[in-house]
Amino acid sequence: MNVIPCSIKTLKGLYDISGVEVGQHLYWQIGALQIHAQVLITSWVVIAILLGSVIIAVQNPQTIRSGGQNFFEYVLEFIRDLSKAQIGEEYGPWVPFIGTMFLFIFVYNWSGALLPWKIIQLPHGELVAPTNDINTTVALALPTSVAYFYAGLTKKRLGYFKKYIQPTLILLPINILEDFTKPLSLSFRLFGNILADELVVVVLVSLVPSLVPIP
Repeated sequence: MNVIPCSIKTLKGLYDISGVEVGQHLYWQIGALQIHAQVLITSWVVIAILLGSVIIAVQNPQTIRSGGQNFFEYVLEFIRDLSKAQIGEEYGPWVPFIGTMFLFIFVYNWSGALLPWKIIQLPHGELVAPTNDINTTVALALPTSVAYFYAGLTKKRLGYFKKYIQPTLILLPINILEDFTKPLSLSFRLFGNILADELVVVVLVSLVPSLVPIP
């Protein structure tokens, strides 16, 4: 029951997976550092869209909500309700983290379907949704897992570890392995969903006349 070596292998697997590539990609070489330019460019665009929309909508808040302010307050209420349903009455401190992750992933995912990334020509490869790259999904999964452990240890202290021997001590290795493989599971699930979605769109576009897929 070598759980620790298995956990180390899992983390090493996440590092190795970061090199997985589908198609050609554009890289920027800064000294010894190699940066995945496609992901960085699209991430900047999405972040600019999020920040720009919020700044424009709430730069002059009104008592009677309307327009963009009304929309973003609705989004905030939705995130609060979602956090409360999942966490309970102590959801308050987690709203910023959950809201940030939710908005990032939501806009990242939809950017691949709504923004015509492929119109922009690159020396190598093409622009796609940031979550279409395993590096992005791993970067999102790791802080989520850290927050998961932090929340458990903060609330239950050392009593948190009792969950690993429930309902029986025999399940200890399996329970530990389940927690430490969650980043891998979360990373692959999101990456696979977006990759498959964009591949399906490409296939459909290639099968019908060019004007039909626009709507």
